[in-house]
Amino acid sequence: MKIYIDGKFYDKENAKVSVFDHGLLYGDGVFEGIRFYNGRVFRLDEHIRRLFDSACAIAMTIPMTPAEVTEATLETIRQNGLTDGYIRLVVTRGVGDLGLNPKLCPKPSIIIIASKITLYSEDKYRDGLAMATCATRRVSHGAFSPMVKSLNYLNNILAKLEALHAGAGEGLLLNEQGYVAECTGDNIFLVRDGIVRTPHFAAGALAGVTRAAVFDLAAELGIRIEEPLLTRYDVYTADECFLTGTAAEIIPAVSLDGRPIGTGKPGPVTEKFIAAFRKLVATTGTPIA
Repeated sequence: MKIYIDGKFYDKENAKVSVFDHGLLYGDGVFEGIRFYNGRVFRLDEHIRRLFDSACAIAMTIPMTPAEVTEATLETIRQNGLTDGYIRLVVTRGVGDLGLNPKLCPKPSIIIIASKITLYSEDKYRDGLAMATCATRRVSHGAFSPMVKSLNYLNNILAKLEALHAGAGEGLLLNEQGYVAECTGDNIFLVRDGIVRTPHFAAGALAGVTRAAVFDLAAELGIRIEEPLLTRYDVYTADECFLTGTAAEIIPAVSLDGRPIGTGKPGPVTEKFIAAFRKLVATTGTPIA
């Protein structure tokens, strides 16, 4: 495996970062998870734009242009001889000292890993995930914008632990007002009477790239999407539920807190989106070659 670090490629065993890197010391940095299928990178431009938006939001200047980051990402895939897989693109604040001051980190560091990922087993896509509501609340916009895809994922990790301890595959995160924000690593969509609903960004949802793809697919399928405030009641009483994310793709969720959602099985609208999404990723994207 070849890993890109600041313009050079290293074998996995020799790919190292400094213990004084603020990404390690403080979670000070941003990242993107990106998928590629059949020799094409899915929505690469959107991922790169979100990476630069996240960096801007934390006052960090990436020392490469978007075009240069794009080419480095593609070259990392080529170096590893892959046609299908997952990219982890990381930008840290860089090497500094043991203090918080980011001004003492002269140059951000860019790391790109190309590998494989399997977030859920195939039976979960067939039968659906169980979810549990987490006591951990989604970070509020007043504390730190949930729109930033930062290296500090403790909020999500603690919620994920709660879900796992409850015997669930995913955890539902609420915001401080008790409205549905998202899951620990995925956006959430509900189906009721043929209408699809998903939380708005203002509720604490990340601007997911796969989430945006669902909006595009809904327009093609003639399915209406709304972004209202949602509560657990709306999840409990939905006809269907599915989750979206780069690693997860589109996966059904069939229960919350022990209550079945709809029939307790993946529904027809969910299955339409899964089929349309698989066709989309197989036929579109930035060519690797």
